Amino acid sequence: MMRCGLGTALFSVSSVSGGFLHRMYKVTTDCGAYAVKHLNEEIMSRPDAHDNFARAEKIERLLEKKDIPIVPALTFDGKKMQKAGGSYFYIFPWVQGHITDWNHISEDMCYKAGNILGKIHAVEPENMEYQAPKVSHIDWHGYVLRAKEEKSGLAELLAENEELFLYAEKELKKARSLLPKIQRISDEDMDPKNVMWTGEKPWVIDLECLDYGNPISHALELALGWSGVITYDIRAERITAFFDGYLKAYDNGFRAYSDVFGVAYTWVEWLEYNIQRALGACTDEEERKIGISEARNTVNRIRYLYDVEKEVKAVLDL
Repeated sequence: MMRCGLGTALFSVSSVSGGFLHRMYKVTTDCGAYAVKHLNEEIMSRPDAHDNFARAEKIERLLEKKDIPIVPALTFDGKKMQKAGGSYFYIFPWVQGHITDWNHISEDMCYKAGNILGKIHAVEPENMEYQAPKVSHIDWHGYVLRAKEEKSGLAELLAENEELFLYAEKELKKARSLLPKIQRISDEDMDPKNVMWTGEKPWVIDLECLDYGNPISHALELALGWSGVITYDIRAERITAFFDGYLKAYDNGFRAYSDVFGVAYTWVEWLEYNIQRALGACTDEEERKIGISEARNTVNRIRYLYDVEKEVKAVLDL
């Protein structure tokens, strides 16, 4: 912190709750309080990681100039990402507030979240060419066999749900092929865990997923996230509130959201990542445990989406 001109730590560094990929700490110095994010070493070792973070930083700087409530990383010597001892970090001003409680999301919160996403989508892209939608090719049967061979705690769960995974991936591919060919600046990770509240004022945090993407896909995924998919309690009025806020800020005329419901099954890609974590892609035992836990949660989420698919499509048609 001294190297960045932020003073000397007054207390021991304390770990705070964060996301499932990176680790977050609170550091209090004689200059103030800061949130320090230690970036996941496995993520940072990927060939495209630094390019992805650089792109997100560029977009973050653009959003800082707009009327969008975000908590951007601090910049030191022209750089947001800091390196120390072979590890990478972001430093943020400490914002006093609370992360959205998944079990108590109001219609007003959904409206405000949708409105923020709409404002982000309304920012014009800078000569960004259209990119074909990503198509996943996941070897589900291969993972089933591997889990059995390794006597993984996920073996039975994967075997029981293999047909569900195949259906979900098929619907995801179909939906992505139907999406309008448009791109906008977006934050596909702007779900409740990444929005902090100071009273009734929302602040978007964890902006490293900022990128160009399809606004239709991201609006639908986030509407379902805010309406209750995580708690297995999707409510029609919360979906409606989210889209009311979203369309107030940005409206491209698209309304056929039920036709592309399959993008909600993008959870299969998060599932694959966590299966890989659980089956040994991570050498860190804590990371492996998180992978197992998240894989189980994600299978339940995919099953829930399958069970409520018809009801949610009916709401989207309205």
